[in-house]
Amino acid sequence: MPPRVKFNKDEITAAALKLARKKGIDSVTAREVGSVLGVSSRPIFTWFDSMGQLKQAVYEAAKEIYKDYLDNGLKERVPFLGIGMYYLKFAREEPELYKLLFLTKPNGVTGGAAETLKFSQDAFRQSVTEIYNLNATMADKFMRDMWFIVYSFATMIVTDDCPYSEEEISLILTEMALSICKGLKEIPGLADGVFDRDAVFNELVKTTF
Repeated sequence: MPPRVKFNKDEITAAALKLARKKGIDSVTAREVGSVLGVSSRPIFTWFDSMGQLKQAVYEAAKEIYKDYLDNGLKERVPFLGIGMYYLKFAREEPELYKLLFLTKPNGVTGGAAETLKFSQDAFRQSVTEIYNLNATMADKFMRDMWFIVYSFATMIVTDDCPYSEEEISLILTEMALSICKGLKEIPGLADGVFDRDAVFNELVKTTF
């Protein structure tokens, strides 16, 4: 009779995720995962055809952790500011998972920054349209443009090179959110990329303060 498989698929994924959170996705090898579980590498291949498949499971688990952070951000008094700040909180508290989702594209793992942005848009489009009274196209542009900004801050955070305090970041995100939302609502065609940019800028620069 063959020996009973000691660990199931979820437990192996959890062990690999633990490694990725601590040392990065490149640390997820059959030997290292087996070491975390206290077994040889054999049980891993009972459930996964390859290490690439296991790394993909880690990637999907990381996305769920990331989504939990953004869900908490939506509960804040100013929801999209909350999302931005919790995005940065994710980068600060889970730097290796942030690198996995946004800064690297490891062998055997599909995804990268563009895919994770789409995941964010798909997950929160309805909430953003309802909270900010935007249509779906506007909501996607709003999330995209704000994501570019928080992505920049998060990259500085995970590389330990961010010169701004949390309060300063919050103010900058508020300023940018107001600007983007105002532009989308007040400039015809902006959300669809068909506005007359020359006319808009010429009118804007006429205003003096």
